[in-house]
Amino acid sequence: MTANPKFRLFDLGINPAFSEQVAEQVGVPLSPVDIRTFADREIYERIVDSVRGIDVYVIAPIADPVNENFMKLMIFIDAAKRTSAKSINVIIPYMGYARSDRKTRSREPIVARLIADMLQDQGIKRVMTMDLHTAQVQGFFDIPVDHLIALPAQVDYLEKKGLVGQEVVCVASGPSTLKLVQRLASAIDSQWAIIDQERYSNQPARVTGNVAGKHAIIVADMVDTGATMMKAASALKKAGAGEIAGLATHGVLSGQASEALQASDLDRLMISDTVAIPEEKRFAKLEVISVASLFAEALKQVIEHKSLAQVLLPKEEREAQ
Repeated sequence: MTANPKFRLFDLGINPAFSEQVAEQVGVPLSPVDIRTFADREIYERIVDSVRGIDVYVIAPIADPVNENFMKLMIFIDAAKRTSAKSINVIIPYMGYARSDRKTRSREPIVARLIADMLQDQGIKRVMTMDLHTAQVQGFFDIPVDHLIALPAQVDYLEKKGLVGQEVVCVASGPSTLKLVQRLASAIDSQWAIIDQERYSNQPARVTGNVAGKHAIIVADMVDTGATMMKAASALKKAGAGEIAGLATHGVLSGQASEALQASDLDRLMISDTVAIPEEKRFAKLEVISVASLFAEALKQVIEHKSLAQVLLPKEEREAQ
C-alpha cells in the first residue's frame, strides 16, 4: 500500500497499537519518523519522507510521561513546518493538562490554555481529541477542535455485554459527569443516579437514586489514581447495588492504581484505548474498549470535508437515520 499523496498519517510511538488501528481503518500506512533519544533525554526527530505541500496528521496522546510526549509532539510539528507541509493537524486522543482548565486558588496557572497557545503558536491547523475533562477547553483554541466522545463505542460495548435496560443504573461520580450519565442512561434505556462526594474529604459518599439490587455503572471521563472511582464503588456497595462496574474514557492508572482497583469493590473497569496500557498496568478486572474506529471515521470525514455529526452518535442512532 502506498501513501496517499494528499495527506500523510504519522505516529510518534506513544500509543502505537492505537495508531496502527486508526491507519488500517483509514486505509493508509503510517509514514515513518526517525525518533531517537540521547543519553541526556534530549529528543531527536526526522520525518523520513518529504511532506512538502501535503496535509500532515499526527497521532500523539499527551500521556505519561506527559512532558516528554508533549515535547515529542512539538518537535514533530516544528519538523513538519520546516519541511513546508501544507497543513499540520494533531490528533490527541488524551490531552494531558486538560484538568488545569481554571483557577481555583490565587496564583495558579491555567495550563490547558498554555498548551493550547503553544500548539497554536506553532501554526497547526486543527486539533482532534476525545472527552476533554471539561468541554470548555475547546474554547482555549482559536482553530477548529473536533471534540469526539467515546459514548458511541461505549454503548456498543455495553449492548454486546448485555448491560442495558432497567436493571442497570448509570451513576455519576459527581455533578460534572451528570449530563454524560443521563445521555448514556437514555442510550441504553437504563436508570441513573448520582453520588455526592467531596474529592479530597474523608467523609463517606452519599448515593442519590435507586441502586439496590441493580447493576451499577460508575461513569467518569478518566481514571488516574482511581480514588474517586473506588470511593463511589464503596458507596454503591453499601447502598445495596448488585454488580458494580466502572466506565471511563481515559485510563491513566498512575502509581499503584491498578493494584488498588483490582482489590476494590469494583467487579470490572471498562476503559478505552486512548492511553496505552502497558502489560504491567493490566489487571484481571480491566476491560478495554477500542475507540480507534471513531477516530478513523472522524479523520475520514475531516479529509473529505464532511460533517462529523454521525461520528458522535451510537450505532443504533446512526443506522436509524
